[in-house]
Amino acid sequence: MAFSDKVVIVTGASSGIGAATARLFAERGATLSLTGRSEAALREVAMDCGRITGKQPLITIGDLTDEKHAQDLIEGTVARYGKLDVLINNAGILVLGYIEDPEILEKYESTFNVNVKPVLRLTSLAAPHLSKTKGNIVNVSSIAGLRPFIGSSAYCMSKSAVDHLTRCSAVELATKQIRVNAVNPGSVLTQIQKRAGMDEEAVEKYKENVKKAHPLGRAGKPEEIASVIAFLASDDASFVTGVTIPVDGGRQCMTPASF
Repeated sequence: MAFSDKVVIVTGASSGIGAATARLFAERGATLSLTGRSEAALREVAMDCGRITGKQPLITIGDLTDEKHAQDLIEGTVARYGKLDVLINNAGILVLGYIEDPEILEKYESTFNVNVKPVLRLTSLAAPHLSKTKGNIVNVSSIAGLRPFIGSSAYCMSKSAVDHLTRCSAVELATKQIRVNAVNPGSVLTQIQKRAGMDEEAVEKYKENVKKAHPLGRAGKPEEIASVIAFLASDDASFVTGVTIPVDGGRQCMTPASF
């Protein structure tokens, strides 16, 4: 699964799954364009990738809810490298909240603004360039898109939307030989839990729940998700499109459980 002649965009590349994905693609020779909101963290990831490949990735700092940033990312990448082969839509947030919470609609809107709209926007902007290279898109969804979880309805709905957007995009863009797939990670311990508002006690409880909820008895590692992303983005998956692949230690086989 070499990417030595491929130009790859990774969103949300400053930490977690995005950072692991960027590093893995660097190891496999890709020319990288990375974006994230944390400049310091993104530059650190970019430096790691540069040490691996000998070529410094293009970095674009910004928030993908900003339409101009999304446009700058795509146009800047193509202007720098002359083409685009792979788009990894990884950026996202975890928002917790019960259906009866007074602010649930606000949480719904903020979640969809980050988890869904940028995926659609970047897919639309990237498609004309991907059609020239017969490239592909990999969306990072969640097992929450396939199974309900208590206390995170807005998040679950947003990931279901990403899954169906993946299928719709795959069918619509297939005539241009653009493949579109998604991975559905189970629990992966990154900064996303704390950013969702979990304190240390809640995170420890979450870790214990993870052991029970996953048949393999542990959380996933960002690198384990990245390896499946790389497969879907590679020529080894040349006849794969419109799929959502759980990478979840068997969690989708279990009954619904609370975060």
